[in-house]
Amino acid sequence: MGLRAWYRSTGADLPFQSPLPAHPGVAMEGYFWRITEPESGRVIIALNGVNQGPSGPWATLGFAAHPGGFLRVAEHPTASADKGDVGAHAGDAFHGDVRRLRVDLGPDARLDVTISDALPWPHRALGGSSIFQSVPALNQYWHPWLLGGRVNGTATIGGETWQLRDAQIYAEKNWGREGFPESWWWGQAQGFDDREVCVAFAGGQVHSGPIRTEVTGLVVRLPGGRVVRLGNPGISPVRAVVDDENWMLRGRGYGWTIEVDGAAPRAASHVLPVPLPSQERNTAGALEHLAGTLDVTVRRRGRIVWSGRSVLAGLEHGGLDRARAELVRRGLDTSATHASPLSG
Repeated sequence: MGLRAWYRSTGADLPFQSPLPAHPGVAMEGYFWRITEPESGRVIIALNGVNQGPSGPWATLGFAAHPGGFLRVAEHPTASADKGDVGAHAGDAFHGDVRRLRVDLGPDARLDVTISDALPWPHRALGGSSIFQSVPALNQYWHPWLLGGRVNGTATIGGETWQLRDAQIYAEKNWGREGFPESWWWGQAQGFDDREVCVAFAGGQVHSGPIRTEVTGLVVRLPGGRVVRLGNPGISPVRAVVDDENWMLRGRGYGWTIEVDGAAPRAASHVLPVPLPSQERNTAGALEHLAGTLDVTVRRRGRIVWSGRSVLAGLEHGGLDRARAELVRRGLDTSATHASPLSG
């Protein structure tokens, strides 16, 4: 293995090196797509965690939709991630890349859409994790690689078939060592008055060996296409105060100030799984809202350049103990996490 390949096997990417291809050697490479159709109030999420276990690769698959509270989660015995670009696969159950997204978790849980007019991450030097992208062996890295585009196709949600026409699309990937941070928070929203706007954030406890710190990355794609990213400690810090129903972020740096306030009722959340790669199973990991409220204000040197509200925001509060406690509160089986195996 050459030095460059070894470096990527730790999960790290050098500046100007694309984080999109799979990182050989990491325990989990997660891929996530989120579709928003403001006119109908519909939201769909699809995820594929490509995990490396003792017996080989396997997948954590998820498919959820709003309205209706639909959720389907499965473990798949085969999985692969593309080595040249974005791509996540799990037999006939899942295929996702830059142009198409297809999910088949049963006759009542299917999605087949095409992606066009893509608005990719614009900064070549660094990805969503910024300077942390180059730190080897972090427990988690994050990159929101698609900040908009158009989706057309169909979705089967329970007993309904949805026709999606020019819906909005967002996609990201995250990867790293075994498991997730002890605590994390995440959000993403489109469906603002201006179609070009996209907001995403992700934060939590990151560590590499004895080095530990709390980091939140915050990204806003403004009308006109400019993308602002804050979240480098000391240079553009983002302060996050989060609980199971509220997400408050305050970021500043490079002359920008961004305020984000999210809210969603705990009772309306899904309990999503996260993988335990070495154990080859999923476990309850996060409280996920598909349609929360997100208010965002962006200032440049004190002057408001944009503000808006979405009522179709994705909002997440993660932590194994928190998610398991929520299942107990709802009287559900904490070992099942709504997951079912799929044959290859």
